[in-house]
Amino acid sequence: MSADDLNAAIATTPLVAVYGTLKKGLNNAHWLSAATWLGADTSTDLTLYDIGPYPGAKWQRSRGITLEVYRVTANQLADLDVLEDHRPQAPAQGEYQRRLLATRFGTAWVYVYNPSVAGRRMIAQGGWLPQ
Repeated sequence: MSADDLNAAIATTPLVAVYGTLKKGLNNAHWLSAATWLGADTSTDLTLYDIGPYPGAKWQRSRGITLEVYRVTANQLADLDVLEDHRPQAPAQGEYQRRLLATRFGTAWVYVYNPSVAGRRMIAQGGWLPQ
């Protein structure tokens, strides 16, 4: 994604909602250490699946998945895109697609898992914790 595209994405939607290893206290939280934490929220638009070392969210109704919402910069969003293997020019080919999600803080980017979740444990309420 070009710098102009990232700047436009951030100008429109400077928030990101996270549900897995990027949450406080987990192994990838350092990626958001310079971002502004806005607070927790719950979404019934996503269902989590335990992929093993991390979760994957699918755009499916749930009883409420816990999220953390952050305000990020264009550079932080670009770093998250790399971490999550989001491919702006071919979104369906990456491990995650960055999509828009309504939160109580406003519209936020969220990373939705692309591969199949067949045979994976579903988490339809609450959140994911490492095993």
